[in-house]
Amino acid sequence: MDELTNDRKLEHINIINSDDSVDRRKNYFDAIHLKHRALPELALDEIDPSLHFMGKKLSFPLLISSMTGGSQDTVRQININLALAAEQTGVALGVGSQRVMFTHPDARSSFTIRQYAPTTLLFANLGAVQLNYGFDLHHCAEAVAAVGADALYFHLNPLQEAVQPEGDVNFSGLAEKIGKIAASLNKPVIIKEVGAGISFEDAKLLVDHGIKYIDVAGSGGTSWSRIENFRRKDNNQDNLGILFQDWGNPTPLVLRAMHPLKSRITLLASGGIRSGLDMAKAVILGASLCGLAKPFLKPAMESAQAVVEVVQRLKREFTVAMFLMGIKKLDDMQNNEALMWNPNFTLV
Repeated sequence: MDELTNDRKLEHINIINSDDSVDRRKNYFDAIHLKHRALPELALDEIDPSLHFMGKKLSFPLLISSMTGGSQDTVRQININLALAAEQTGVALGVGSQRVMFTHPDARSSFTIRQYAPTTLLFANLGAVQLNYGFDLHHCAEAVAAVGADALYFHLNPLQEAVQPEGDVNFSGLAEKIGKIAASLNKPVIIKEVGAGISFEDAKLLVDHGIKYIDVAGSGGTSWSRIENFRRKDNNQDNLGILFQDWGNPTPLVLRAMHPLKSRITLLASGGIRSGLDMAKAVILGASLCGLAKPFLKPAMESAQAVVEVVQRLKREFTVAMFLMGIKKLDDMQNNEALMWNPNFTLV
């Protein structure tokens, strides 16, 4: 089992890099139309997209979202390059699932990235379902300590686990267990999906158990159902992952659905965000941070500088979007649906 968990990380990377269709490219954010200002009444270099989040200043609301970790040199170098780039550009970074470091101790070093990113906002990461398979507060604290993290991501991935040949599928009673960890851990806990989305009902249940941060992680981008389906084929199993490859709640709809709870939670958005313009739309819908993962994977396999270049492109796109709406500061953009032509947008 140790080797299986560890090798799965590399399998995932190879599948993502070999199959362009794992990115579903639903472009759900294209349904949102923003108001152009021909007279923005400010200069482009006046735009300030920076913010403070969990006590740290970020250059703009980008999170390099969770990808990988393990004992292999490839995944170790990916995380080092991501950390170096995040530090250089002033953006947040989340590591991949750390379960592997408890079954394969050599994998721990791939998550020990604080030395490369001394001032970066860093998120540790564990699957919440592992609370039903022997994990407890000690494991959560250990995951945070390994990264030197500012917060802990608990990811929810019932679809991925259901398709995964060796998946853990007992999701019963998790809301209460998550709440108890959040109340006891000395760091903030963020709940996220992995590409199928958090519904309003999920969010309400989590908020009622004390959760204050939710990454909606909706559908439209990378499909972990499709990724895991390739691993099912190795076992001569069915195409369950293809059937459900587009299952889930689209990110823009989820963000809008969260409005009744926005006074009680801080939202992060990921899932199908592929540009700075998508990020701007997510912020208008209430997100404080916007996560992207797949666009950084190949650059991270190349160098830290290649990652930096992607971050810089996204920042240019985001800043130009602010300029074209006449928005000078981020606070004037978040939750400001007056910037949209169609706040009651529908997805085709």
